[in-house]
Amino acid sequence: MLKNIPPLLSPDLMYVLLKMGHGDDIVLADGNFPADSHARRLVRLDGHDVPEILEALLQFFPLDSFVDQPAGVMQPVDDQTPTPPIWKTYANLIQQHDPRKPELEKIERFDFYERARNAYAIIATSESALYANLILKKGVVTT
Repeated sequence: MLKNIPPLLSPDLMYVLLKMGHGDDIVLADGNFPADSHARRLVRLDGHDVPEILEALLQFFPLDSFVDQPAGVMQPVDDQTPTPPIWKTYANLIQQHDPRKPELEKIERFDFYERARNAYAIIATSESALYANLILKKGVVTT
């Protein structure tokens, strides 16, 4: 056990985060995402939802400052689908931790799957919200 590390950040996840380099992507996958079949490295955080994991991660995880949109979501397949409410939660959390206040990138479904296959790791969660998948690009630690 260590002090000041949220308990939902498992040793396996901390190990993955520490091994990631600048420009590497990590996916926070909702419960419907095919994480096992897409992951190069899979970390399971069953019983947790994406916002609580995102909030814990952003305490340690620098977002890439060399890209305009270091966080992206899977765009709904149907253009008539309203904006998923969880996206506002993600945007608020990210903007609390990144002074640039970046907008979320909307990524077409199959492009999102391809990026997930190439991501450094996927975190499988129990998130039940639809279109709740999120990709984060790791930045440089400057302090």
